[in-house]
Amino acid sequence: MEVREQISVCCKRLRLSQGLAANIDTIEAADREQFLLTLLQMEIEHRDQARITRNLKNAGFYTLKTFDDYQFDEIKLPSKVRPDDLKACRFIDEGKNLICYGNVGTGKTHLATAIGVEACRQGRLVKFFRTASLVNQLLQASKGGELQEFLRQLSKQDLLIFDEWGYVPVDRDGARLLFQVVSDCYESRSIVLTTNLEFSRWVSIFYDEQMTTAMIDRLVHHSHLLVFDGESWRMRNSLIRN
Repeated sequence: MEVREQISVCCKRLRLSQGLAANIDTIEAADREQFLLTLLQMEIEHRDQARITRNLKNAGFYTLKTFDDYQFDEIKLPSKVRPDDLKACRFIDEGKNLICYGNVGTGKTHLATAIGVEACRQGRLVKFFRTASLVNQLLQASKGGELQEFLRQLSKQDLLIFDEWGYVPVDRDGARLLFQVVSDCYESRSIVLTTNLEFSRWVSIFYDEQMTTAMIDRLVHHSHLLVFDGESWRMRNSLIRN
């Protein structure tokens, strides 16, 4: 067996990337210590990138959106929150939630996704759900006897994103399960929620006034409210206007 093949076998046994052997010829080093250091740094970089790719895939984003060219001009941010704070996901370290409220097409989902993507790049575990889809998954898991496992998977996340909150009415069983998810997150992991429905109208979606009040209380206790009051971006750029 040639030396390069032996290196590949060693990489496999040590659970190192198979590209490690291929990288040997690309390294320029003054001595053996520098060579080894460079090789190990390349392996670390490979693993970090693989982790980011895996996190992005597991997050379940419908489309990948980033902060590139994102405009904060028409978003009312709390006095203590700056765009750079959102880009750095500092609210997660602080144990805070983000509630993104405003009309459709104003950039709420884009911002929520961009935050989620950045969190994945930082090595955090993220799950993105359209709220109606999450409710359906919860109901299916409950009927199939897999609810506790589903909730356990959610408990491992650093950030949960609930998009289009309140767009579709939820039946009582779905509302109860959604409340359980929110309660489990309380003071343990961060939530980003996008909605076009003011708090006073949530009871019309979840039906149970007492449970709705308790849900709102848990969500807003440690949260920042971001208000999107601009014109619909999609309407502004619609071909209908051309």
